[in-house]
Amino acid sequence: MKVIYLWLIRIISRLFQFRRKRNMTYFVSFDNNLDLIKAIAKKLPNKKRLTVFYDPSIEAAATDLAARGIRTIQFHNNLSFVFKYIPLVMTSRVLFCDNYYAFLGGLVHPKRLKIVQLWHANGAIKRFGWEDYATKNRSKAAKSRFQSVYNHFDDYVVASKAMGQVFQNSYHVSEDKVKLLGYPRSDRFLHTTWINRARSRVYRVAPELIGRRVIFYAPTYREGIDFKLPNGVIDALKSDPDAIVIIKLHPVLKKQEAKLRHFSSSSVRFYDQLPTADILTVTDTLVTDYSSVAFDFSLLKNAKTLIFFMFDLAAYEKAPGIQSDLIKYLPTEPVKTVQGLTKAITENKTTDFTEFNANWNGYNDGEATKRVVARYCALIK
Repeated sequence: MKVIYLWLIRIISRLFQFRRKRNMTYFVSFDNNLDLIKAIAKKLPNKKRLTVFYDPSIEAAATDLAARGIRTIQFHNNLSFVFKYIPLVMTSRVLFCDNYYAFLGGLVHPKRLKIVQLWHANGAIKRFGWEDYATKNRSKAAKSRFQSVYNHFDDYVVASKAMGQVFQNSYHVSEDKVKLLGYPRSDRFLHTTWINRARSRVYRVAPELIGRRVIFYAPTYREGIDFKLPNGVIDALKSDPDAIVIIKLHPVLKKQEAKLRHFSSSSVRFYDQLPTADILTVTDTLVTDYSSVAFDFSLLKNAKTLIFFMFDLAAYEKAPGIQSDLIKYLPTEPVKTVQGLTKAITENKTTDFTEFNANWNGYNDGEATKRVVARYCALIK
């Protein structure tokens, strides 16, 4: 079925490969780069169109974009997309993606169509692509499809040479495709106006956080794994009696989060209505594991302590794996036990982010959106 699907995409895209390339298309599976999309729409010349294909899981974000006059279309890998929307895609001068999109493997790629990867995370701790140990067990045909998608990207926009190297290793692409422009969605963490507004949004919902130490526990998603916290984790997170703990699991772990809600109290809170980015602006101590949220938190002036609670490190190193030598470059030593977590929270040591940010946020100066918009909108004439 996958072969037939890609074959149809190739036929349809070939039929429309000579369409005039004057529009811009953006495929989004995460809602964390809306400011960039809005900036692009504002910068595009008159009569040039931006179309956003979005994953059904971010319907609210798509509604926000549509309210601003941006054309949005829910994306599904089906025949309707092939016959109805591939011709539209082929009018693109620039095609942005924030993730791996399998349909690209079948797309004819004219020279005047520039395909840009704007990844959904600023950095990477866990492995993906060819670096994911599970990939070696895939069929030869599957591996060929993967590399075909990776090769379609002309540019990989990143905020550091470290992340550029991750893409070179994970996607087997050349260094000249890496564009050190900064990561647009990180701009907000360096803009005082946005930070103040985010804090206001948080405090309207949770005034009890004002003047308190906020410990934010935000672990990453474990694909195909039943997420089970070690016994005593909640008590460890609560080890500072003067702090309030906020727990927010990955969206796909809602069932597991529901199991944790019986721990909810005056000192343990769940704020589903608040986005992670907003919560970070009032967070003193971030407890995470392999999540890219650490790269965002380290940019904020309010960031005091970063704790990597990697209780399942031995298993995670095997599947999906973590980036080579990354552990030694983390700003704090990973904590592997509940006792260690208790100690780290109680000690509340200030984390030095200098080397970590130099390595992963070197091109994040708050102006990445301007650079990306200027570079790619200039191609639309």
